[in-house]
This record gives sequence, structure tokens and C-alpha cells, in this order.
Amino acid sequence: MTTAKAFGPNKSARPGVIWAAPAVVFFAAFGILPVLAVVYLSFTKWNGLGDPVWTGMSNWAALGDDTELFGSAGRTVLLTIVSWLLQTPLALLIGVWAAGPQRSRAVLSSLFFLPLLLSTAAIAVTFVALLDPNFGLAEKIGDGNFLGDPDRALYVIAFIIAWQFVPFHTLLYQSATRQIPRSLYEAAALDGATGLRQFLSITLPQLRNTIIASSVLMLVGSLTYFEMILLTTNGGPGTATRVLPLHMYIKGFVGFDMGYASALAVLLVVLGTALSIVVVRSTGYHRMTSDREGA
Repeated sequence: MTTAKAFGPNKSARPGVIWAAPAVVFFAAFGILPVLAVVYLSFTKWNGLGDPVWTGMSNWAALGDDTELFGSAGRTVLLTIVSWLLQTPLALLIGVWAAGPQRSRAVLSSLFFLPLLLSTAAIAVTFVALLDPNFGLAEKIGDGNFLGDPDRALYVIAFIIAWQFVPFHTLLYQSATRQIPRSLYEAAALDGATGLRQFLSITLPQLRNTIIASSVLMLVGSLTYFEMILLTTNGGPGTATRVLPLHMYIKGFVGFDMGYASALAVLLVVLGTALSIVVVRSTGYHRMTSDREGA
């Protein structure tokens, strides 16, 4: 009887499948099916009204003739790189500091995390007012033409996005730093290691997986930056801040070419998936090895 139970069907796994079923159905309905619908629309001609007309590969062939596509892709890559270079050091340093025992930590941390409570629209409207060259604070700084300068507008957008999302990544680093065993720091202190040496030799190596996870979220998320640019510059001045997501929006909802916009959307999905896979594979994060003491 014992042998039959050992080699028979694993009935204990059934409750797990039942509990997971709602999440699987939800993900299929709101994740997989919309992607499949967009893939289908990318092979059609559709203006958003009526029925889509199957056109085969015409939308995909048109990608090569889109003169703005490569410029938008280049600006998307630039925004991704600048966002990562700006957000990662700030979030890492603030997160490590916020995990410490300072008396002022709780108050200052609550101020740092305020942007998480604000909507993208509210942040965009606020910064547009602050950077207005006529009556905003930007009037007192240099020539004040930040969002209207083609050479600076994209970097200003990167700064605003960093102001919004650095608190989120700070929470990741704060939580991970608190999981580092204190015994490592105590042993280092006995060996005479200074605070900087402890940070470089203990904190950074222990936060390796967190840095990778945060970077993946940051890099893939940069491919979806849309609302902030739409509400601050609308892709201008000229096309200086028109990135791929905004280009897709303009083609679909301004030019009423939903089929071509769907092809751009599929392209973004493929790029985001490929980017995340490359980062995870190249860093060895897919092995999920633990850096924690005793884990």
C-alpha cells in the first residue's frame, strides 16, 4: 500500500493547481490574448473603425520605409542608457543609506518616496510649469529653455523620469540591504575595514542580484515611456523626444493606421523580451544563485 502511494498520482499537487488557476486565467485573458490580438492586427489594414482587412506582410515591409522609425529607435536607446546611468547609482546609494540606523532616516525616506504616490500626469504637469521659460523656476536657471531645446529636451525627460522612478528602485535596494547579515560587517570591522571598503567589498557584491533585477525592470520599462513624453513635449521640439512608444501612438491614434502601429507594438515586445533575456543570460541571473550567508 505504501508503494502504491509512492508511485501513484500526486494528489497533493491538485490543490496547488486549483489555487493557481485564477492567476493563470487572468494572465491569459489580460496578458497573452491582447498580445496575440496585436500580432494579428499587425498583418491587417485597420483605421480603428470597421473590420480589419488582411494585408499580409505589408505593415512589416513598411518598417523599412519609415524614415522616423530609426530615429525613434535611436532616441529610445539613448533614453534607456541615460535612464540607467542616472537612476541606478542614485537608487543604490539612497537605498543603502535608507537601510541604515540613522535617526533622520525615517523622515527623509518618506520624503524620498513621495513621487511613488503621484501619478505620471501630475508629475508631468508640475514639471512643465516649473520648466516654463516665461514664469517657471527655469527662468532663473541659465536661458530657461529646457524642454524647448532639441539638444537638451531628452535629457530633461530622463531627469524627470528618474525623479519619478528612483524611489521604486530605492525600495528594492533598501530591502535587499537589510537582508545582508550583520556578521559580515562585524567581521570586516574587526579586520579594520572602513565604511567605504565595507561598501565595496560586502554591500555591492551582496546586492549583485538586486542590481540585475532592478536593471532589467529599468531597461525594459524604458521601452514603455510614453505618458511623460506625451504630456511634457509631445515628442518635440520637432522630433527631438519622439521615442518608439510615442511614434507608435502617433501612427495609430493620430494617423489612424492601427495595423502599422500594431507592428510597432510587436516590435517593442520583441525588443523588450530580447533585452531582458540578454541581460539575464549574460549576468548569470537565470541561475538564481544566492549571495546570502548560509543560503
